[in-house]
Amino acid sequence: MTTPPHQPAPNPYAGAPVPPNPNPYAGAGAGAQQPNPYAQPPHPGAGHPAQPAPGFPAQQGGPGAVPPGAMPHDPAYAPPYGHAPAPGCRNCGAPQAALFSVRAHVGVLVLMRFHTLNGPFCRPCGRSLVRTMTTKTLCQGWWSPLSLVLFTPFTLFWNLLAAIKFGKLPDPTPAPGRQPLEEGPPVHARPLAYVAIIPLLWFTWVIVNIYLDATGRR
Repeated sequence: MTTPPHQPAPNPYAGAPVPPNPNPYAGAGAGAQQPNPYAQPPHPGAGHPAQPAPGFPAQQGGPGAVPPGAMPHDPAYAPPYGHAPAPGCRNCGAPQAALFSVRAHVGVLVLMRFHTLNGPFCRPCGRSLVRTMTTKTLCQGWWSPLSLVLFTPFTLFWNLLAAIKFGKLPDPTPAPGRQPLEEGPPVHARPLAYVAIIPLLWFTWVIVNIYLDATGRR
């Protein structure tokens, strides 16, 4: 007997129309667009006005405007795009001031202390501080090895530059209710400045003895 050839089973889905995949973002009409739920809000700098944070009032007048209730001279208010005021003397507020520091040095054996007063200062205030700090350095700045050969000479030279700079300033105009410092007597008229003679004489004696020993003249 002849075996009939195997016939494949009929496909029950053959010929059925396949529906198109629906687009969840498609609009109801042709060309309609739906808002993107993942889009970020526009940046304030891209042509859109900035919105105040919840709980804060909107600032009127643009950048640099004074908020309601704040005065232009109020130190608690700093304009974001404003310029810093002209520097004045830290002591009397005079605008005729120079931005320079005054230094003092104290050396005791292995201990050393550095004092710095940062400006700006006007002419009388700066010269008063220079004389006071220089006298302090001349009296107390020689009593350690590094102070004797390094830090005290540097401090004295720095204060000399400060005295020259402050001396070139015009007469100050102090702020209302404030007064400049009294310059006081010059350094050479202050007795404490001559304490420096003791370590200077000792240092000179040491150098002379080292020279005599090295040359064999003693």
